[in-house]
Amino acid sequence: MAKPGKTGLTRILNATGYSFAGLKAAWHNEAAFRQELALVLILTPLAFWISSGLTQTALLLTSLYLVLLMELANSALEAVVDRISDEHHPLSGRAKDIGSAMVFVSLAGAAAVWLLVLLD
Repeated sequence: MAKPGKTGLTRILNATGYSFAGLKAAWHNEAAFRQELALVLILTPLAFWISSGLTQTALLLTSLYLVLLMELANSALEAVVDRISDEHHPLSGRAKDIGSAMVFVSLAGAAAVWLLVLLD
C-alpha cells in the first residue's frame, strides 16, 4: 500500500528538489562523480560533432549519461552500506564491489559505443 503524501504538482516540485539535493550531494561528496561529469561535459559537444546522425548522437549521449546514472546508484549504495555499519562485513564488501562493477561496466559500454561510432 502506498504511503500517503503529497500529490500532483506539489509532489513533482518536491521530487525535483530532492533530485537536485542528490546531485549536489554527489558533487560535494564523490570525486568520481565530479570526474565523470567533467568528462560528460567535454564529450557532449563532441558527440554532436562526430556523429553522422541523430541515432548516433543519441547512442553517444545515452552511453555517457548511463555512466553518471551508475555512479549515482553506486554512491547511494555505498552511503547506505556505510550508514548501516562501519565494521567490515563480507556482504557489505560484496555490495560495494558490485556497485563498483556497475560503474565499470557502464564505462566499458560507453567506450565501446564511442569506439564503434568513431569506426563507422
